[in-house]
Amino acid sequence: MKGILGRKLGMTQVFTKSGVLIPVTVVEVEPNVVTQIKTTDNDGYEAIQLGFDTKREKLATKSNIGHTKKANTTPKRCFREVRGVNISDFTLGEEIKVDIFSEGEVIDVTGVTKGKGFQGVIKRHNQSRGPMGHGSHYHRKPGSMGTMRPMRVFKGKNLPGHMGQLTVTIQNLEVVAVDLENNVILIKGNVPGANNSVVLIRTAKKNPNKVNATEELNSYAEVTLEEVSEETPEGSTATETSEQEV
Repeated sequence: MKGILGRKLGMTQVFTKSGVLIPVTVVEVEPNVVTQIKTTDNDGYEAIQLGFDTKREKLATKSNIGHTKKANTTPKRCFREVRGVNISDFTLGEEIKVDIFSEGEVIDVTGVTKGKGFQGVIKRHNQSRGPMGHGSHYHRKPGSMGTMRPMRVFKGKNLPGHMGQLTVTIQNLEVVAVDLENNVILIKGNVPGANNSVVLIRTAKKNPNKVNATEELNSYAEVTLEEVSEETPEGSTATETSEQEV
């Protein structure tokens, strides 16, 4: 088991050499620092704590500064624990970089979904509205609360309430590419959370050793220049240069 914290930048698409389009989520992964190693003797379980996103010491609390100084690093904004790791493979203050994962690996990604605020049953639970005319006073209400006999509303009834902002894990995603130069991981499909939100990438719990076969991608920097000449209405020739990203 291994893990790393990153920041979701958004979604894009890449193409393989054979022309297959793959939708990917771009996750920026700055070097994480092991800020604490938890052991069974001291904490009752084994885990490592990762620190992510450096912030100025002026904005940090004394506890944050003292905690990170033990690992000989700067204050961090985010701390997350990763359990199930072999703690003997890590040292306090060690930097974990994006190359911890490789292309084709199967991973789980955890993030906090977008918050929608207080919503009604139509948006929150996809219920249908009532008739909008002929004197009807039932439009977007929850509807029946159940039978009369219990004289109460059963637990689990779909009602209006707070929507979104939940911690969600999507399992068995695939690493499409790892960009060591830009500290970026491309993950096939979508991951939970808004853009610029923090996500936790871990080894897949259900398929910890699975590595899918991958196809070589077209380079992002590969640019084809085409000289396009067309005749203007006045009879002269104008030349345009267009750049097409592959």
